[in-house]
Amino acid sequence: MNAPAPEPAAAPVILLVSGDHLDVLTEQFHRYEREYDVRAAASAAAANAVLKEARRAGQPVALIVTESQLPDEQMLMAMHDWRALVPTARRLVVIPITRFGEESNSLRPYLQKGKFDTYLVLPQGRRDEEFHYAVTEMLSDWGATVATSEVDSVRIITPEGLPLALAIRDFLDRQGMPHRSYLPDSPQGEEALARLDGPPSYPLVHMTSGVFADRPVLMPTSTRELGAMIYGRPSDIEVDTVVDLAVVGAGPAGLAAAVYGASEGLSTVVIESEVIGGQAGTSSMIRNYLGFPRGISGQRLGQRARTQAIRFGARFFTGWPVVDLVPGTDGAPHVLVTEGGEVHARSVLVAAGVAYRRLGIAALEELVGAGVNYGAAMTAAREMEDRDVYVVGGGNSAGQAAVHLARFARSVTILIRREDLAETMSRYLIDEIAWNPRIDVRPCTEIIDGGADDAGQLGWLQLCDVRTREEERVSAGGLFLLIGAAPHCDWLPAAVQRDQHGFVLTGRDVPTECWVDGLPPANLGTCVPGIFAAGDIRSGSMKRVASASGEGASAVSLVHGYLEQLRVPTAP
Repeated sequence: MNAPAPEPAAAPVILLVSGDHLDVLTEQFHRYEREYDVRAAASAAAANAVLKEARRAGQPVALIVTESQLPDEQMLMAMHDWRALVPTARRLVVIPITRFGEESNSLRPYLQKGKFDTYLVLPQGRRDEEFHYAVTEMLSDWGATVATSEVDSVRIITPEGLPLALAIRDFLDRQGMPHRSYLPDSPQGEEALARLDGPPSYPLVHMTSGVFADRPVLMPTSTRELGAMIYGRPSDIEVDTVVDLAVVGAGPAGLAAAVYGASEGLSTVVIESEVIGGQAGTSSMIRNYLGFPRGISGQRLGQRARTQAIRFGARFFTGWPVVDLVPGTDGAPHVLVTEGGEVHARSVLVAAGVAYRRLGIAALEELVGAGVNYGAAMTAAREMEDRDVYVVGGGNSAGQAAVHLARFARSVTILIRREDLAETMSRYLIDEIAWNPRIDVRPCTEIIDGGADDAGQLGWLQLCDVRTREEERVSAGGLFLLIGAAPHCDWLPAAVQRDQHGFVLTGRDVPTECWVDGLPPANLGTCVPGIFAAGDIRSGSMKRVASASGEGASAVSLVHGYLEQLRVPTAP
C-alpha cells in the first residue's frame, strides 16, 4: 500500500554517463532539471557511486543515459551492474553518429534481450525533439509503473491490506487517474470521513479535483461499481435513441471499432464491464505492436484509443456488464440489457474478450487480492519488492508480466506444464527472460495447493512435477495467474452460435443451416444479421493485440454494409 503521503525527500535521479560527450548530454538535459535531479558521471565507476548513494538515501532513479563506449568498463557490463543496483530505472544508450551504423548493429541483439530499453543517436544540436520524444516516453512509462503519484486528485482511504483497495488502485492506474492511498487516521482520511453522513465502509474513494470533485465520498463495493459511479449509466441515453453501432467490450478490438465507427459518422456506444483496455490493458509493455518501436504499455494503449474514440464522438459506459442481448427482427434494433439500463442499436459488435481461467484451488482463491492475482495486476507489482514471486502461464502476457515483476521482486519463477516456452511465447520475450538473472523458468510443473502466512497474505505454494508427481513446498510472496482464456459470452442468445469451447462462430465457421442462399455470413458476421464478433472472443482468432485491433476496424466496414441493406427496401 502507498505510504501515508510523505513528501518525497528528493526528485528522481536522471544519471548521464559519458567519457567524451558528457558536455553534450548535460546541455541536452538542462530542460529536465526543474523536475529531476540530473547528475553526471564521467565513468562507469563514478556512475556506480552515484547510484549507490541514491539507493542509500532512498532516492528513486528514473533514467540512466549512457554513451555506448565508456573509458573504464565495457558498457554492457556496466549496464548489468546498474540494473542490479536500480532495477526499476529505465536504461538508454546513446551512440555518436560517427559510430551509429556499426554499433547499432552490434548492440541490436542485446536490445532484443532486454539488456537496455533503447538506443538513440547522440543529439547533434539544440532542440533534437525526436531524441527528447523518446526520453519523455521513457520517463512517462517509469512514472506510470514505478513512481508514487505526486498528485492526489483521487484519494483512497483505507486500512492496510484490503484486497478491494488494491483492486481499486489497479483500476485507477489503468484508467490513467492520478491517485494516492491514505490511512483513515491521516489528515486526508479524516477530511474524507468528515464528509460522510454515516459510518464508513472501507475503502473510501474521495475525488478532490477535476470533473468529479463535486461528488461525495464514494464507498464502492467493487471496481465495477466504482466505474459505474464515475462514468454514468447506459440509461443516460435517451429512451427513443437508436445508435448505429453498440460495441460490447473495450479491449483492442472494441476500441478499434469505436475509433473507426465514430470517425466514419456512425453513432457509437461502447459498454465495458470492467476497465478500458481489456486484458491487453494489464500488459506492462507490448513491444511487438506496429508503430511503437520502444514498446507501449497496454494501459497507455487503451487510454490513447479511448481518447481518440471520444474525440470522434463515441460514448463509453464502464462498469456495466451486459446481461442479455435481445436480437431485433425484420430490421428492428437489437437491445443490449444491463443493470444500468438498455441500449438499442441497429448493429452490435461483440468484443467482450476473454478472462484468465481460474486455478480452482479453494485455498488460493480465498487469497485473491492478498498476494494472489489473476492477470498482470500492474499495481500489485509494486508490492512485490524483495519477495519471491511465481507466474503461471506460458503466453506473451505471462512473459511480459514476469519481465515487469523482475524490476521489483527478488526472484520471479515462471511455472509451465510444457517442456519449454517455445510453442507459446514470442522469441523476443523468451530471449529477454533467458538473460534476466532474476527470472527462472520451471517446466513441467503445476500448483496443487497453497496457503497464507500469519498476516493473512500468500505465504506458500505446493508445487508438483507433472511427470513424476514429486511435490515440493516453496515460500511465495506473490502469485500471478495467466492461464488460458475463457470467453465472456454467457449473456449471448442461443441464436449466436458458439464452438465447443464457448467462442463465437463467425463467417464460414457458422453451421450451414445459418447460411442464406447457400452463402455464409461475412467473415466477422454471426448467425444473427447485424451482430458481429471480433477479437479474442471469436472462434479461431489469433489472440494478439494487433489482430484484435484489425478485426475491430474491419468489422466497421461490415456494419456499413449491413446498415445500407436496412436502408434499401426489400424487392417484392
